[in-house]
Amino acid sequence: MDNFLPSGAAGSDFSLLLPRHYREDVVRFLQQDMPSFDVGAFVVGSTPVKANLLAKTPGILAGMPFFNAVFEELGCEVQWFVTEGCRLDLSSAAEADARGSVPPEDTGDFDATPSHFRGRKKIAEVTGPVCRVLQGERTALNIISRCSGIATQTNHLAAIKQEHGWHGEIAATRKVTPGFRLFEKYAVIVGGGVPHRMTLSDMTMLKDNHCWACGGDIQAMVRKARSVCGFSNKIEVECQSLAEALEAAGAGAEVVMLDNFPAPEAKAAAAKLKEQFPHGLTVEISGGLNEETASEYFSEHVDVLSFGGLTHGYDVLDFSLKVVG
Repeated sequence: MDNFLPSGAAGSDFSLLLPRHYREDVVRFLQQDMPSFDVGAFVVGSTPVKANLLAKTPGILAGMPFFNAVFEELGCEVQWFVTEGCRLDLSSAAEADARGSVPPEDTGDFDATPSHFRGRKKIAEVTGPVCRVLQGERTALNIISRCSGIATQTNHLAAIKQEHGWHGEIAATRKVTPGFRLFEKYAVIVGGGVPHRMTLSDMTMLKDNHCWACGGDIQAMVRKARSVCGFSNKIEVECQSLAEALEAAGAGAEVVMLDNFPAPEAKAAAAKLKEQFPHGLTVEISGGLNEETASEYFSEHVDVLSFGGLTHGYDVLDFSLKVVG
């Protein structure tokens, strides 16, 4: 399956999206890993070394800015041979390994951009004092393996969307890891998805518990939200039925979420909503979606499919860092 990235994303510098405080997160991660003495650093000393970052499983690479930040904080330098969002295609490496014809440090071949990496495993070099390289190793690998896993899973869904010619959005949710939200949402973007709202403050989403707390009066709930959020903050309402969705849209919600609808009912409800509210209404479907079921929900009337599994149900990519001298 070819690498699919959102329009305009190929060759983009994704790091420009990031707020400066992500480096504070990186510092905190390092402090958690080394709150006191590091006897291992004392043992190995501070001799300058080079270490190779090896990709061991195929997928979409994400997390380069965070990997860089870890080692920059420790006084090391990183040189990359690939770009953020590239596809790590190790098929030719496996064939060469079987023949015994590719040395472990081989960088493989990649095009001039290089957005599609083929060959062996080496994708970057880290240089610096050996004690510092080893202090950053596990933190950097933990981050990049998780970000790349999220980007890879997101990219699978983006490719399915492209194959079916659906023009809606593949979105994440707020089902994220506390303290790691920015990293996970960033990885979704690199993989070709959209982050959805980042926090409770980005868009007002009124869910079933909000509705219950308001006595089930969707119109009153939306009106009260609108009275304080103004024109610049959209309101989304989670709906359990078409009747609720129609009520929410009629009350002025810009986004209605059809939650846990079977595919036929979801598409029929979306069509009805767009028929009655043809201008400015966004229809989102969520709840139990995955790679196997996503295409069942594709419709010209559906604008967004959101997947909690993008940030909590992914397989990590495997990387290792090997000191070579």
